[in-house]
Amino acid sequence: MGSLTIHEVESVVAGSVVYPPGGRFGPRIQNDIQLVMLHSGTVEIMIDDLRLTVRSGHMIKLMPGREETFRFASSEETWHRWVAVHPRDLSEEAFRYFDELPTVLALSEEMNRLTDLILSLQLRLSDDDPLLRSLGFSALQLFPIESSRHTWEKEKHSAVYRAIEWVRVHYAEDIALGDIAKACGVSAEHLIRLFKQHEKRTPIQFLWDHRLDRAISLLIHTGLAITEIADRCGFKSSNHFARLVKQSTGLTASQIRQSSWRGLRASSRERR
Repeated sequence: MGSLTIHEVESVVAGSVVYPPGGRFGPRIQNDIQLVMLHSGTVEIMIDDLRLTVRSGHMIKLMPGREETFRFASSEETWHRWVAVHPRDLSEEAFRYFDELPTVLALSEEMNRLTDLILSLQLRLSDDDPLLRSLGFSALQLFPIESSRHTWEKEKHSAVYRAIEWVRVHYAEDIALGDIAKACGVSAEHLIRLFKQHEKRTPIQFLWDHRLDRAISLLIHTGLAITEIADRCGFKSSNHFARLVKQSTGLTASQIRQSSWRGLRASSRERR
């Protein structure tokens, strides 16, 4: 990854802020390699002489030494989070490597989860703690991976990203299609069309697939009773859970657990 190594990461800071309609920030000179995740609203950014308009569901890469000015949406709140990685001495080679990556990419679930972890841990750790430095370095490693994926994967609509993120948090609850659509700010019919276009399945099919993934993970990695797993993952009953597991994997819940505990891993990714 260029010439930057984890040992050259001096500190890592993450944050989250909601700007009111019409909010502004800057101009300021950027001191870090910073990844900004936009979750709602829009932002117009001036980076030196480059003007960018970025909407929710995207992440922005900011480079040290550049002058930045931010203007946020005039008609709604804008929520964004960030991870700022401060290197001790960024070589020309490393700077060029990061600078040549895209400035704006679709925000991924992996980057979201990594940001969640950094935000949580920094409440108890100093900015230069080795664990935080490692996680910040991981974010910089993840960005070019997302960049490569972006070149061949068609960008999803921001409502799809919001729906996926919302389902991953609320999957254990009693959820209807209307709940997901409301959380994403679109109609149920429009959300179905978007999911069929980008995910090749409906939002409800995505929900049940995610529930099944989580439940099978609990089967493999815990000793919880099957009835408890079914309840924790939002299934109507243990029989409902058992039927979907069999349909999806060709194995019963007990067979999956027994196989994994004998070292023969059977996961939800092995569906027929």
